[in-house]
Amino acid sequence: MTVTVRRATHEDLAIIVEFNLAMAAESEDRELVPEVLTAGVEHLLCETADGFYLMAEVDGASAGSLMVTYEWSDWRDGRFWWIQSVYVLPEFRRKAVYSKMHDWVRRAAGADGNVCGIRLYVEKQNIGAQATYRNLGMVRAGYDMYEEEFDRDKGDRG
Repeated sequence: MTVTVRRATHEDLAIIVEFNLAMAAESEDRELVPEVLTAGVEHLLCETADGFYLMAEVDGASAGSLMVTYEWSDWRDGRFWWIQSVYVLPEFRRKAVYSKMHDWVRRAAGADGNVCGIRLYVEKQNIGAQATYRNLGMVRAGYDMYEEEFDRDKGDRG
């Protein structure tokens, strides 16, 4: 089994949307609006200043994806890369697919002189993902996340 990781292209749009729909349903029991999600994925594929997607392939077949977005830190005079929208097909889990994507992000971030770190958030109940992140050298940040969402007549159906 050969796992390869590459930056996603516009040709990956449909599979990234499919993966994100599955991830939202599986991890948060949320049903996203496909048209809104498609527009959001397409935006990032076109506007690389906002971030990028990675695709993982096993023997040439799509196996997983993740999204990286950026956050500026004035305290560090640098940029954090946020890992988001992580999805690996069930049949490829626990086979180093995510680890290969994480390693790609870590190496690319380390090579970029403006990146001061990598961050991600994980559902409190997702013990398996938390163990994976710890095993890859990540540590709990000591912050709780708060949010306020705005109704833009879009989003999810949850």
